[in-house]
Amino acid sequence: MILISACLCGINCKYNGKNNLHPFFMELVKQGKALPVCPEQLGGLPTPRDPAEISGGDGLNVLQGKGQVISKVDQDLTDNFIRGAYETMQIAKNTGASCAVLKSRSPSCGVDEIYDGNFSGKVISGDGVTTALLKQYGIKVLSDKLFLEEVLENESY
Repeated sequence: MILISACLCGINCKYNGKNNLHPFFMELVKQGKALPVCPEQLGGLPTPRDPAEISGGDGLNVLQGKGQVISKVDQDLTDNFIRGAYETMQIAKNTGASCAVLKSRSPSCGVDEIYDGNFSGKVISGDGVTTALLKQYGIKVLSDKLFLEEVLENESY
């Protein structure tokens, strides 16, 4: 089983109430090969919601208590993001998921790159909170872009 960011499957769960639908991911869910998850909703955040970014590092820093997730209106959402990461981890354990495909640059799901915490549009190296937690537990995490590149190269799905 693969976990996939729900927004990639056409579920309107992004901060702005929209989605990032990619038909390939929706098809994986329809075939029963993937399960959509939205860590931010699992953490108790509404949709739509104010955009948020990590301040003070990346997702690993947040899990270590050294960083925070702050909304654009300066609301501390750290607890919601951590709760959502652990809920996602529990789903991974319960379903035997060994891989997750998550939306790039998200403060939850970002893989290898996230926004810098200043709402400037600048990207820095680092993982989102959920990605950092999943990696700690040995789950392979790929960005949506990298996963699609690998699939197209290997035609493995």
